[in-house]
Amino acid sequence: MSEEVNYIRNPDFSNRYISPEKLFKYLQTNYADSVMKVGTSYLGKPIYKMTLGNGKIKILAWSQMHGNESNSTHAMLDLLAIFKNQPHLEQVLFSKISMDFIFMLNPDGAEKWTRRNAIDIDLNRDFIKNSSKELAIFKNVLKGASYDYALNLHEQRTIFTTDGVHPATLSFLAPAENMERSITETRKKTKAVIAGIYRKLSRVLPNQIGRYSDEFYPNSVGDNLTIAGLPTILFEGGHFPNDYKRKETRKYYTLALYESLKIMSELAGSTNGWELYAEIPENKETHFDLIYRNIKLNTDFECILDIAVQYREELKPGDEDITFTPIIVEVGDVGNKKGWKEIDCTGKKFFCNRKFPKLDAEVDFMIE
Repeated sequence: MSEEVNYIRNPDFSNRYISPEKLFKYLQTNYADSVMKVGTSYLGKPIYKMTLGNGKIKILAWSQMHGNESNSTHAMLDLLAIFKNQPHLEQVLFSKISMDFIFMLNPDGAEKWTRRNAIDIDLNRDFIKNSSKELAIFKNVLKGASYDYALNLHEQRTIFTTDGVHPATLSFLAPAENMERSITETRKKTKAVIAGIYRKLSRVLPNQIGRYSDEFYPNSVGDNLTIAGLPTILFEGGHFPNDYKRKETRKYYTLALYESLKIMSELAGSTNGWELYAEIPENKETHFDLIYRNIKLNTDFECILDIAVQYREELKPGDEDITFTPIIVEVGDVGNKKGWKEIDCTGKKFFCNRKFPKLDAEVDFMIE
């Protein structure tokens, strides 16, 4: 855990799923003086911006651009709880920075726990077309102030590791400005912040911090903000062993958010230490959630294979939190991948209503 921060989980938000209405009520009840509505979503839900601090370093951050990525919202809510318990941290930090935080940029997607918005647009690929109402709101906030840094907050799937063994619980990216992935001054500023986070948190989260490939995406938000000269740090919260509710990830995500703000207040646009970024291990796509090894099917010929499973996150009607539905995603030889859990089925019987497992279907077999 960070040496300066006593981590506290916001007690009002214990589930991974955050109801937009619950969030809105919480902000209006507890932070009415700090929040303002900056627009409404396609379905008419409010989008709020919280403004904190009066320091000279100006930062823009936003959560849940993808509706099913709630750790970023949790991190800000937990940070508020930490500041309430340790007010001196808030006082010191926000004397140096001022931050605009857009909560739940995609509330329509957040309500239904979907990546895209209500008309199926991926907001993070809409920078050029401007097809979504929500990204227009984001751009309006952006042009209303001159920011020194931006924090593009996301989550990633459980498939990623840093080394083929350890999960990529946190990953970061300094987005590219062009196909050549040139190392510009803007990118150096971004890399300096990420390097500082890595230097700090790798002590408490060893081998579980990675970085994304900096492939250029010409229609993405982060790449275009970087082109415009705004250092933009991409956050990705990922898997932690046996933590599909992402409570441990949430803790480290919160600590990383705090450290990023602190580091930006100290760097103040400097590129000092940016070279360390290259030492952060690049994410590898190595794992499935579950692999059944050596299943012998009930066929009239010898058929022994592996079945790989990923959990599909779903918010079912009436539920207050998401559920995890096991889906068959690969069948055959899965020897080139690992599972966070593996079951050796050698010598066991395969029970199923059909002879062969069905891809992209819910697991409907038993092994005994």
